[in-house]
Amino acid sequence: MSGLRLQTKFLLSMLAVSAGLTCTTLLVVRQSVRAQVRQEIARDLRNSVVTFQNFQRQRELTLTRSAQLFADLPNVRALMTTSDAPTIQDASRDVWQLAGSDLFLLADSSGKVMALHGVPPAFTPHMAQEGLQQALDGDRASYWWYGGGHLYEVFLQPIYFGRAADNRRLGYVALGYEIDDRIAHDISQVAAGQVAFAAEHSIVCSTLTPAQEPELERQSAALGSNQATDPIQLANERFLGTALELNPGGSPPVRLMVLKSFDQATAFLNHLNQLLLALGLAAVLAGSVLVFLISHTFTRPLGNLVAGVRALAQGDYAYPLEAHGGDEVAEVTVAFDRMRQSIQTTQRELLDAERLATIGRMASSISHDLRHSLAAIVANAEFLCECNLTSAQREELYGEVRIAVNQMTDLIESLLEFSRTRESLRPSYGTVQDTVERAIQLVKSHPEYHGVRIDVSADGTTEGWFDAKKLERALQNLLLNACEAVPRETGRIEVRLRRSDDKLSIFLEDNGSGIAEAVRDKLFEPFVSYGKENGTGMGLTVVQKIIQDHGGDVAIEHTSSAGTIFKLTLPLSPASEKNLSARVHV
Repeated sequence: MSGLRLQTKFLLSMLAVSAGLTCTTLLVVRQSVRAQVRQEIARDLRNSVVTFQNFQRQRELTLTRSAQLFADLPNVRALMTTSDAPTIQDASRDVWQLAGSDLFLLADSSGKVMALHGVPPAFTPHMAQEGLQQALDGDRASYWWYGGGHLYEVFLQPIYFGRAADNRRLGYVALGYEIDDRIAHDISQVAAGQVAFAAEHSIVCSTLTPAQEPELERQSAALGSNQATDPIQLANERFLGTALELNPGGSPPVRLMVLKSFDQATAFLNHLNQLLLALGLAAVLAGSVLVFLISHTFTRPLGNLVAGVRALAQGDYAYPLEAHGGDEVAEVTVAFDRMRQSIQTTQRELLDAERLATIGRMASSISHDLRHSLAAIVANAEFLCECNLTSAQREELYGEVRIAVNQMTDLIESLLEFSRTRESLRPSYGTVQDTVERAIQLVKSHPEYHGVRIDVSADGTTEGWFDAKKLERALQNLLLNACEAVPRETGRIEVRLRRSDDKLSIFLEDNGSGIAEAVRDKLFEPFVSYGKENGTGMGLTVVQKIIQDHGGDVAIEHTSSAGTIFKLTLPLSPASEKNLSARVHV
């Protein structure tokens, strides 16, 4: 009896140990998967905000340029010279229909509203007058107007008589676009989640259900500028979310809230927990009965499964799992392996989705830049059709068309350069200083940069093997950026060449205002541009690719309000020359 009691105690001990190990395994899996899901949602929220910000920047740039085009229309200028409100109100209806905006406003030079059109006509002239006055007190191109339960993003541009440089202002034109359910749906597609726009702490529009909107309005304070750490309950569903201030410091306060369903993301986890729990219980019972007979066979696969769980918690999806036989532990191992493969597949799908989003942002930026240039060509071509233009006016319009064509050509050439591989290099023996001088001459051919002083100095020989044409393009891009950053009359750029052993260092220093903090960390990424009206965001990306194709590197040595220094490192050693030449001419 004592032996039986001892065996019972041992079996109970083994049952407790087995149950503890199984519960620990299930808990680790559950917590690991839950933490992984939360991290994926948090990463998705950050990516959604970045995607929306890029989308919003492109949208605002497009609509700002649209407002500029309407401000420059001859019939709008002629209409504003009448200074008669009823005439302007009636005659501007056709212009508003051409604009395709939800809100259209014309005001005289003093800021008095002369014409107002809207769909629906819920925005009163009094509201428009207040919004216009606030806009005239600011210095931005776009503003947020809220009234009568409607939220508009308004783009304001001055109307000049003649050239803008003469500052003979006739009035202002404002194009407003309502933020409604259609816009919310479009933003939801871009952000890949639920979105809601709020103005003055009231929900204006959203993609949520009617039952969820009041709950979000009450709990919106829980969403800060960072993604929420705890889920919020909206009706019968939990969400993780973040909020983005669209009108910081302005009136009215406007927020965009992006939400991801936590329940939908973890729905599979409950089923997985039940499956693992059932398999775990079966394994514990079977193992307790056969523990003395198959202890070694039992503990080894269990230990392997625990190691696989730990490896999964550390992100190792390739840890080998052994599933011999058909017992419960083997079944748990197979089920865990399927779960692990499912999680890995889900991660790959998320990465593929992010790649598609990146391609979409690239396509959006390219199409926007090309569309802007084409719009300028079309608009100027329509102006050229007028027969009452002077020769100077025609020459000015021809110049704008040429500028637009050059911008399109430069964008296409940058994209082609960005897509070429390192094998496209055609190195030849030459002097880097001569290439620098040619790049300076090309930059000096721009009349607006004649007043910029550019000095070149060399310390040591600059001879070696390199692709002179591509290096010249890279240097030209850097010099053009520097010329745009420095003052026109007192601008100074210094190019220093310094040879050290087998490397040539090129320092390009200017006395401009420095690189903005907003783009400093992502300056070499494609389509990153700041403070340039017609920048494509590809110049420095092409520079980096050309230098890296040569085996070198480019970096920001220093930047401040007193100026910026770029450093290019170019290998010119005999070994590098030989290897580069052999690689290119294979």
